[in-house]
Amino acid sequence: MIDLQDIKKSFGRNHVLRGVNLTIPSGQSMVIIGGSGTGKSVLLKCILGLVTPDAGRILLNGQDVTKVDRDAFLARFGMLFQGAALFDSLRVWENVAFRLRHGALKKPKAEARAIAIEKLRRVGLKPETADLYPAELSGGMQKRVGLARAIAAEPEIIFFDEPTTGLDPIMAGVINDLIREIVTEMGATAMTITHDMTSVRAIADRVAMLHDGVIQWTGPVSEMDATADPFVQQFIHGRAEGPIEAVR
Repeated sequence: MIDLQDIKKSFGRNHVLRGVNLTIPSGQSMVIIGGSGTGKSVLLKCILGLVTPDAGRILLNGQDVTKVDRDAFLARFGMLFQGAALFDSLRVWENVAFRLRHGALKKPKAEARAIAIEKLRRVGLKPETADLYPAELSGGMQKRVGLARAIAAEPEIIFFDEPTTGLDPIMAGVINDLIREIVTEMGATAMTITHDMTSVRAIADRVAMLHDGVIQWTGPVSEMDATADPFVQQFIHGRAEGPIEAVR
């Protein structure tokens, strides 16, 4: 579904991506792991076109993303942002239906609201939640609303940016289970960036380790624990000693 070929991106003297090569198969869940500041978010932004790579090619179903219609390209994606990133001034259902009302779809209000309530139900929220404002929700509920918004337009590809950040372990487990269930149900291609190993084991089909601007290792999640790669072993076990230097 997504093919990254030698992607490079620098900000001044800070060489963030130094030649990323990665293939994300259609219908699978790819999780990219790596420490803070290793370029995970920059890579995601490059795919979405929010940041322009200095070099390399990004292909979506074999097509160069720089040569396709922008609106049609973005319509294929859904996104769960870190921290949910809801619009405070909009009711919950309006947040979920935002793309349905203001994007290319432009659905009538009643239809958009009905879809929003159905998506809220899918993530375990009752219909009465629809008319609340984000400030009236707990952090876990806000994250569920963000997930409902991500799937509202039935996207082919869903990106998850640190989906369990700020949640307690129980709610993080609920969100991980929801992500796995929904991605499987929809047959979507998923890309998640996280440093939470519990999330990795819960939602990944494949894992890629990003460090020092390149993919150090990639493979099925079932092979992650057994790999001899020193970067992966240090990261997944949280060891201070190893090839990854801890910032002190």
